[in-house]
Amino acid sequence: MNASKLSSFVLEEPGESVYIRQVYGDTLAELGKSHDDLIVLDADLTTSTKTNVFGKQFPERFFTMGVSEQDMMATAAGFALSGKRPFASTFAVFATGRAWEHVRQSIAFPRLNVKIVATHAGVTVGEDGATHQALEDVALMRVLPNMTVIVPADAVETEQVIRTLMETEGPAYVRLARVKFPTLFNDSYEFEVGKAQVLREGSHVAILAIGIMVSEALEAAKMLEKEGVNAFVVNVSTVKPIDVDTIVKVASETGAVITAEDHNIIGGLGGAVSEVLGEHCPTPIKRIGMRDRFGTSGKGLELLGYFGLKAENIVAAAHELLDFDAGTRSVRI
Repeated sequence: MNASKLSSFVLEEPGESVYIRQVYGDTLAELGKSHDDLIVLDADLTTSTKTNVFGKQFPERFFTMGVSEQDMMATAAGFALSGKRPFASTFAVFATGRAWEHVRQSIAFPRLNVKIVATHAGVTVGEDGATHQALEDVALMRVLPNMTVIVPADAVETEQVIRTLMETEGPAYVRLARVKFPTLFNDSYEFEVGKAQVLREGSHVAILAIGIMVSEALEAAKMLEKEGVNAFVVNVSTVKPIDVDTIVKVASETGAVITAEDHNIIGGLGGAVSEVLGEHCPTPIKRIGMRDRFGTSGKGLELLGYFGLKAENIVAAAHELLDFDAGTRSVRI
């Protein structure tokens, strides 16, 4: 059996915690210097989404649409039809909820080149509470034909995602968060649309995660290693199109799968992976995430613990899957 081993592009210890929405804004501004056809739209939340960084440098290509998310999506579609490359941003709950019909009819159906980059997703939105904590956004976007769905794990991946999508045709949804994310990858990391990245090799259980839960998954793997359990950790940043081959590979090699997400397990990563396993490789699975409920107000990172979205919860799920004997600190296999 394989021992746990970090991939070469993963830092031995998490680096500086960074606002990935700030990375988004900074990357847009850099791309604006070399891409005259880049258009950025926002729905009255420019300082929060950090699109204002682009707006200050390129005001003639920056459009603040007010509290009018549906209009923003339709306008972005018009820019795409005119040969521009629009990025449209607001909070995730508004981008995918309030504007869903316009995304469906005006962007996904005609397969227009609009990138929707939404911030403030998941319970880590924190004090704004349940009304603003988008826990359904991945599901709402994943169900749309033609739509690519990406959830970056850190600042390094966020920059690469935005740069990659700038050169990729077709509609896409990128899910960002409010809180700072630990830096997980070094400069040799390479993002590829549709490709899951194995961050840690293992043999007993496979932990598949997205967003901020990738750092929790890596921490859980360290905890499990101390107990003699070797865990795969896989960053499934592209939730759609999902990497069937990698998921089937790690599931078949371990026979036990855990998913981890700051999202409802219904329709999110847990649902997507369950679909893959059910069709290609039936495997016992535990889903860590929001269990068919809304969030609540509180400090963003503390809410991860409140709702059972921490490394220790992933470890507990592994124990259940592996019939772990706490007395002998060993796995019954």
